[in-house]
Amino acid sequence: MPLTDRLNGINLYLIGMMGAGKSSTGAELAQALGYQFFDTDAVIEAAAGQPIPEIFAHRGEAAFRQLESQVLAELSAYRRLVIATGGGIVTQQQNWSYLHHGIVVWLDVPPAILQNRLAGDRGRPLLQGQDWDAKLTRLLAQRHSLYAQADVRVEIGAADSVEVIVARILALVAERI
Repeated sequence: MPLTDRLNGINLYLIGMMGAGKSSTGAELAQALGYQFFDTDAVIEAAAGQPIPEIFAHRGEAAFRQLESQVLAELSAYRRLVIATGGGIVTQQQNWSYLHHGIVVWLDVPPAILQNRLAGDRGRPLLQGQDWDAKLTRLLAQRHSLYAQADVRVEIGAADSVEVIVARILALVAERI
């Protein structure tokens, strides 16, 4: 039986650190499954009418996390979705009740690769200022045990293409269900 039939409409939620590739991987994964794709950050920006750095600057992280939880709650009510979540979505306990409506896939990218991908990225509010790489390392350490609660862990290397990652996710999800 094909994986899409075996999933029976269950959503897939991609979690992991910023820079892990959740958005690019999610779009390809949705296409492979015949699912719709949503990026929670993009939905938040559309709903708030402003980019995430401005939400952080004007309303603060707590307000952003509240918006993020609302978006996740709304999306989890639907079926046949691949949802790329923000890196910190796992830090709010209430979000796990929504994530557990589907299969949670952790894109596990080594810190050195994340640092390489995020160098010079000014759109990440939690990495602004001096010592951004130390901040990244600290965030990863704080979130690692939360990410590890995922149903499926996909280890990603520097040379892995989106197509390779999607194939790996499909294989691991097929094993899991």
